[in-house]
Amino acid sequence: MSHTTTSKKQLTARVRRIIGQLEGIERALEDEADCEKVLHLVSGARGAITGLTEEVLADFVREHVAAPRLSNDARLSAADQLITVIRRYSK
Repeated sequence: MSHTTTSKKQLTARVRRIIGQLEGIERALEDEADCEKVLHLVSGARGAITGLTEEVLADFVREHVAAPRLSNDARLSAADQLITVIRRYSK
């Protein structure tokens, strides 16, 4: 994924925020926080991970499926890879 180097800073910043959210969940569990608070924190982390996944998938489509410079074989291969990823992600 050499094309991610252009957005590497933004992607790693998102990952760091997600790590912070997960640490917040861990602290809430250790402190025996109310279920409602823990669920709220989990929901936020899940949303952040979904957002990161969507961004990486969008980059994949732009660079490996839709880029005009690609051959038809390369596009078909990338489309197959994308289908596999979507199937795994949707479970």
